[in-house]
Amino acid sequence: MKVHAILSNIPLFREADPAEIGRIARGTRELHAARGEVLFQKGDTPQGFYIVVYGQTKLAFCTPQGAEKVVDIVGAGQSFGEAVMFMDKPYLVYAQAIADSLLLHIGKAAVFAELERNPAFGRKMLAGLSRRLHTLVSDVEAYSLRSATARVIGYLLRHEAEEAGADQTLRIRLPASKGLIASRLNLSPETFSRILHDLGTAGLISVDGREIQVHDLERLRGYGH
Repeated sequence: MKVHAILSNIPLFREADPAEIGRIARGTRELHAARGEVLFQKGDTPQGFYIVVYGQTKLAFCTPQGAEKVVDIVGAGQSFGEAVMFMDKPYLVYAQAIADSLLLHIGKAAVFAELERNPAFGRKMLAGLSRRLHTLVSDVEAYSLRSATARVIGYLLRHEAEEAGADQTLRIRLPASKGLIASRLNLSPETFSRILHDLGTAGLISVDGREIQVHDLERLRGYGH
């Protein structure tokens, strides 16, 4: 596995030079996780952070009522656990593989040693963390202020830039079960399914299991406005 190439392409290390990446790589180990395997529990002490090479991991916690709340679904090329590692505080969520996965675990000691060796490396990492924070704030704003329908449409349109066809159609495969995505959008599974049904009735999408076909991106963007 080309660990150097993977590290170089995550936002956190995108501005790092090859020598810096090489030293971080020496503190990195591969981790195979079967579907359902828990990577860490809420309250555990971070020893580093993770990059998903392939597969998927959910970050979640249980409410006092016993319900699960999904905070994020992390897929290939994405990382998680960085901020808590720097804060030196226990995890606020648990992480569980929702598909057979290969991850990289970047050791805390390797990152901190590089920070002490080269303060400029810290500035580069801050740029990556700032981008992640901007995305997180945008998500919180969307899930707090938008209607349920607008949240679902916004989620579907995330795929638009990379995958839309010239004919304004788009085919999406949901990366996880509808229940997990509903929790990520702060919706009940029933509400999520109802909204997909309503969008289908309006002729905007077709749903076949996890496969969603968007028939008209322009109409979907303006739906409900």
